[in-house]
Amino acid sequence: MTAAPGSNAWLAGVCASRALVGTWFVAYAAVLPLTQAAWGLSGKEAGMVQSAYHLGYLTSLFIVGFFADHFGAKRTHLATGLLAWITPIFFVLYAEGFWSAMWLHALTGLCQGGAYTPVVAMLNDNVPRERRGRAIGFFIGASSAGYAIALGVIGLALQFTDWRGAMAAVAVMPLLAWLVSSALLRSTANHIHPRPAGESPLAAMPAVWKNRRGMLSIWSYTFHNWELLAMWAWLPAFLTAALVAQGYGTAEAAALAIGLSALTYVANIAGSIVGGTMADRWGRTQTILLWSSVSLALSLSIGWMMALPVWLLVVVACLYNFAGIADSSTHSTVLAEAVPPHYLGVAYAMRSVVGFGVGVVSPVLFGWTLDLAGGGKSSADPFAWGVAWTMLGVGALLGPLATWKLQRLKQDGTR
Repeated sequence: MTAAPGSNAWLAGVCASRALVGTWFVAYAAVLPLTQAAWGLSGKEAGMVQSAYHLGYLTSLFIVGFFADHFGAKRTHLATGLLAWITPIFFVLYAEGFWSAMWLHALTGLCQGGAYTPVVAMLNDNVPRERRGRAIGFFIGASSAGYAIALGVIGLALQFTDWRGAMAAVAVMPLLAWLVSSALLRSTANHIHPRPAGESPLAAMPAVWKNRRGMLSIWSYTFHNWELLAMWAWLPAFLTAALVAQGYGTAEAAALAIGLSALTYVANIAGSIVGGTMADRWGRTQTILLWSSVSLALSLSIGWMMALPVWLLVVVACLYNFAGIADSSTHSTVLAEAVPPHYLGVAYAMRSVVGFGVGVVSPVLFGWTLDLAGGGKSSADPFAWGVAWTMLGVGALLGPLATWKLQRLKQDGTR
C-alpha cells in the first residue's frame, strides 16, 4: 500500500489511520454512565478520569512536537504509534476503579500524541497551500469518523457484553491504525527542517511566544478546546440523563444515548470538511469566527433544552458538534502558516500545553458544577445540566475575541 505523498490516495490513507486510532479518544466517554455507576463515582471523579487522558495527551503532544522537529514527523509518528496501540489494552484489562482508571487513562493519553502533531506537520509538508485547509479538514473529520465508529461499536457491543468488553472491541483499532500508517508512508520522505546555525531547539519556544499571530492563534485554539473537549466528554452522559428524565431506564438510556452520540460525530465529519473548505475559499479567520460563535451560542443554551423531544435534542446536538469542530482544522492551518517550518513542531507543542491544558480542566469543572447544582451521580435534573453547560459557554467567550484580534492583523494571507 503506497501512494504519492500529498495525493488524494495518500490523504485517504492518512485519514483512515487517523479514524482508527481516534476511536480510543471517546471510548471512556461512551461508557462513562456505566463506569460511573459501577465504581460509584461522583460527577467530579468521572470528569477527572477523562481529564487524566487529556493531561497525558497534552504531555504527549508537547514531547512529540520537539521529536518531530528533531527527528522528523514521519519517524516520530511511526515510533510513537507502537505505544498508542499497546496502552489501551492495559486500560481494558486493569482498570478497576477511580484511581486505577485515572492513571491508566492518563497513560493511554500519554502515548497518543504521535497520531496528531506529526501528521499535521506531514500534511503541511506535502499538501499545497491552496488545498491545505481542506486536507486538514478531512484529517480532523477522520478523527470524528473514528469517534462515531467507536460509539457505534460500543453501542452494538453493549447489547452482548459489559462496558469492559465493549471497550476491548475498540482497543484493537489503534493497532490497525499503526499497520495502515506503516504501509502507507514507505514512500513519504522524513522531512527535517534545518534550524538557523547556532540556534538550539529550546530557542524556538521564546520565538513562538514573540510571534503575535502565532500566539493569537494559540489562544483562540485554547478556548475552542475548553468547549470542545468538555462537550465530547459529557454529551453522551447528557443525552443519557435526558432520556432518563423522559422515562427510559438507565441501562436502556445509556445504550441509546451512545448510538445518538454517534450520530453527532457523523455531523463532526461534515463540519470538519465544510470548515476546512470554507477556510480555503472564504478566509481562515472568518471561518473560525463564524463557527466559534455558533458553537458558543449552543454551549450557553443546550443544557436548558433537556426537555425537548429526543429527536429535536439530537438535531441540536448534531449542530453543536458540527459547529464545535468546523473551525478545528482552520486553527491548525493558521498556526502552520504563522510560524517558520523549522519550529512548527514546537509551536504545536506549546499550543498543546495551553490548549489541552484547559481541556484537562473543563471536563472536571463541568462535572463539579453538575455536582454543586444538584445533578451528581445519577440525577437527571434539567437545572443542574443547564448550569453546567452555561459554565462551559462562559469559559469559551474569549475564543472569538482572540480570533477577531488575529483577523485585524491582516497579514500574509491570514484574512
